[in-house]
Amino acid sequence: MVVLRTGPVTVGGVALENHLILAAGVLGTTGASLSRMLVRGAGGVVTKSIGPQPKDGHAGPCVVLLDNGILNAMGLPNPSRDFADELIPLGQKPVIVSIFGGNPGEFAEVAGWFVGKAAGFELNLSCPHAEGYGAAIGVDPTLVEACTRAVSALGMPTWVKLTPNVTDITAIGKAAERGGATAIVAINTIKAMRISTGLRRPVLGNRYGGLSGDAIFPVSVRCVYELYEACTIPIIGCGGISTADRVIEMMMAGARAVEIGSAVQRDIGIFETLKNDLYAKKGVAPEEIVGCAHG
Repeated sequence: MVVLRTGPVTVGGVALENHLILAAGVLGTTGASLSRMLVRGAGGVVTKSIGPQPKDGHAGPCVVLLDNGILNAMGLPNPSRDFADELIPLGQKPVIVSIFGGNPGEFAEVAGWFVGKAAGFELNLSCPHAEGYGAAIGVDPTLVEACTRAVSALGMPTWVKLTPNVTDITAIGKAAERGGATAIVAINTIKAMRISTGLRRPVLGNRYGGLSGDAIFPVSVRCVYELYEACTIPIIGCGGISTADRVIEMMMAGARAVEIGSAVQRDIGIFETLKNDLYAKKGVAPEEIVGCAHG
């Protein structure tokens, strides 16, 4: 397996300690949990998605563990503007605030609460289980471009997280790029469901949810590969990354960094594990492998 040279990296305008980032929605609800992940080896962290009004989320069950992944339908629960207080103890650490809204104005409003309090923003235009938000907007290139422009105009690094639940993800990626995105994150969860044969009803309270984890890794690799050939801004790979070899594979597809979410559920020390397997002082320069799988 390829081993990378140690050292910090800057991706999409955000200075990171390494290529491994905590994905949104996983241990990102408090400043303490975000700090814990940074201490345990994450090069950067993304918060839980924050929206224009507080939300309680969907009725349970909200999370179901599967053999090869996780199915969830949280419904974007969040404390809204009050979350800003959680960032105060984190200072200048590489914290990216995930935000959502129902239109460009709401995205700009939420982002405005965190200007100067975070390293950048990640626009959640891809959650598959929140009516009126996320993928409901993220499947429309015009809306993606407008929402991205509304936030990028604030002058901070602006990442856009894309949904795989579209016919052509490159059209959405190019829309984000036109809107001023400094990076693309690919992908969010895949819309999915399971049914309990014993109860004769869906296992999730919301019926439909988002599938993450090992099962979606081939899809995320494909999406990153396609986006690398269509867009010029950096890509951050996300979806099913649980080993150092998968980090390398995602980078060969075109990712400059990766986000890790579901693997944290199995191993709270996943970032330390990956760092030990992935880096060495005399390793390969990362730029030598990013996109090398493209002929």
